Amino acid sequence: MESQARKAEDFRGLHDRKRVLVLPNAWDVPSARVFEDEGFPAVATSSAGMMVSLGYPDGETVPVTVFLSAVERISKALSIPLSVDVVGGFGSTAKDAVAIAKKVVKAGAVGLNIEDFVHSTKELVPVKAHAAKISALKELGRSLGVPFVINGRTDALRYAKGDDEARFQEAVRRGIAYRDAGADCVYPMGLVEPARISEYVEALDCPVNVMVRKGLPPVPELARLGVARVSFGPSASYAAMALLKRASKEVIRKGTYETLTADAISFDELNSLAVPKEHGKPTP
Repeated sequence: MESQARKAEDFRGLHDRKRVLVLPNAWDVPSARVFEDEGFPAVATSSAGMMVSLGYPDGETVPVTVFLSAVERISKALSIPLSVDVVGGFGSTAKDAVAIAKKVVKAGAVGLNIEDFVHSTKELVPVKAHAAKISALKELGRSLGVPFVINGRTDALRYAKGDDEARFQEAVRRGIAYRDAGADCVYPMGLVEPARISEYVEALDCPVNVMVRKGLPPVPELARLGVARVSFGPSASYAAMALLKRASKEVIRKGTYETLTADAISFDELNSLAVPKEHGKPTP
């Protein structure tokens, strides 16, 4: 727990807004290890990428035991901080969010991402209810002695009522509420336009997370706009699946293997991704 607390402090330090934290989102052990080996200072899980890799759609239909087993395997494979997407907290109440958070932290996480909409209905949860989850998570971090970083996500830009301006203002209102409840970073899903990013950062005056997607400015521009954190989201999963689709089409249509063999890693390198860097033995 002492080592985990240090990782939590290290991860918190990466949100100091002195530079942009680029946070890749993994979906399994080898993807997480690739990100660590390539030099990222921390890794997060992608809810969509990880859930689908386990055979479930994005959301909270995955059995908690299956979810936690995946988290623990990824955590054990890494020597750097791990943040975990707990979707909406696996329940509607703050008590539910605390229950899953305890288990995720026990599995090795030092950061949590929690969102404010229901996957099955595509409806936003009430602001007070989500703020209560964040407040309870903040208190949990204190009680556990692991000051995990809370990334409070809002999907108001996608699901709030009204026009674009109304949805943006709702995203600001929710972001401020989550910040005040104890979120260490606020994540307005879908924010890509530079002027709006700048406006959002100024309105919240706290670390803000944006996600990689088409139209997002490059990292140096995001730094100028005041962004603290850029997460991959499911983009790496999308790219990996697209590569497999291209390779499959090439073999079926042409009978050639260039996509499969060009820039491919070796067997030894693939096998090494199952060996935790810190412990030097295969993941059980």
